[in-house]
Amino acid sequence: MDAKLLERITLEPGKRGGKPCLRGMRITVYDILGWLASGMSAEEILADYPELEALDVTACLAFAAEREQRISRVAA
Repeated sequence: MDAKLLERITLEPGKRGGKPCLRGMRITVYDILGWLASGMSAEEILADYPELEALDVTACLAFAAEREQRISRVAA
């Protein structure tokens, strides 16, 4: 996993309930994943939120994949 990519994910206790956000913004990883799951394309998300960058969407996917791997290891 590209550590530089995951550096885009920030955790701040007082922001959005401590959920993982993108680069200190109030947009959470879960917001991005939810929009993708609802059928929005990365391009549509970037058009709606011009403060985001394409690598932010990729970072959210990488974060989710890494979290899933950690959960799978614990369950095994």
